[in-house]
Amino acid sequence: MEPIPVIIHLGPLSVHTSGIGLALTFAFAAHYFTKRLDQAQLPTDWVTTFVIKIVLAALIGARAMHVLANVDYYRDHLGEIFSIWHGGLSSFGGLLIAVPFGLLSARKACPELSTLRGLDLVVPVLLASWAVGRVLGPQLMIAGGGHPSTAWFAMHYAGQVGGRVPVPLIQAAEDALAFGVAIVLERRLKKSDLAQRTGTHPAGAVTALSMVLWGISRSVDEYYLLEGGANIGSALVITAGCFLIVGGVILAFFTRRRWNRARVALLHEDAETN
Repeated sequence: MEPIPVIIHLGPLSVHTSGIGLALTFAFAAHYFTKRLDQAQLPTDWVTTFVIKIVLAALIGARAMHVLANVDYYRDHLGEIFSIWHGGLSSFGGLLIAVPFGLLSARKACPELSTLRGLDLVVPVLLASWAVGRVLGPQLMIAGGGHPSTAWFAMHYAGQVGGRVPVPLIQAAEDALAFGVAIVLERRLKKSDLAQRTGTHPAGAVTALSMVLWGISRSVDEYYLLEGGANIGSALVITAGCFLIVGGVILAFFTRRRWNRARVALLHEDAETN
């Protein structure tokens, strides 16, 4: 299969296919986040400005992490540091900057949205957007493939010789699966006795599960399908994935404790009533 065109020429203009794809992805994320806020009966007039800030923060963090991980190359090619159309955006770098910045911005713009509740609302948006973005972003970038491969599923990517493991498509499928699991958990929590009686449930469970699933998939992909920890950037990705897994497990533990306390409180209330 021939590489998908990464540049479309419109007269004197050169349009990068991945740039169009990422723009569509951010538009999808903004729309879906707005929809989830609506469903939670929260204000949405702040979303557009919020998303623009998050996009800029994520791009800065993603590029900075990539450049840091490949500092030996960029030390000799300073002019390419800002050439993001050639690829080179780290998901973890984007998260490292965008998540804390987003949490602070969201609390300021929407004070009634607590940190954990906000994370539970936005994490499914991130997973769905990553699934879409992998297809419309890295899949259409220069050198977007994984290890060389002659398997039937191998694809050709611009800037790489021979067939390659289609890592962006594999990651898109993983993110879509994690999104589905997160949504199933969210719906089950909403139908629980605690949620039915109190109108809510201890926040954090959806975020914790998503952290574990995403951390596992990114670490495994990096180790088996990409660089395997052979350089600084790859080692950072694997390490970050492990931290996500541990953080998710810890958050799940404390969320479970709060869940049990809330249920015990309801039982005591029932006992006093009867």
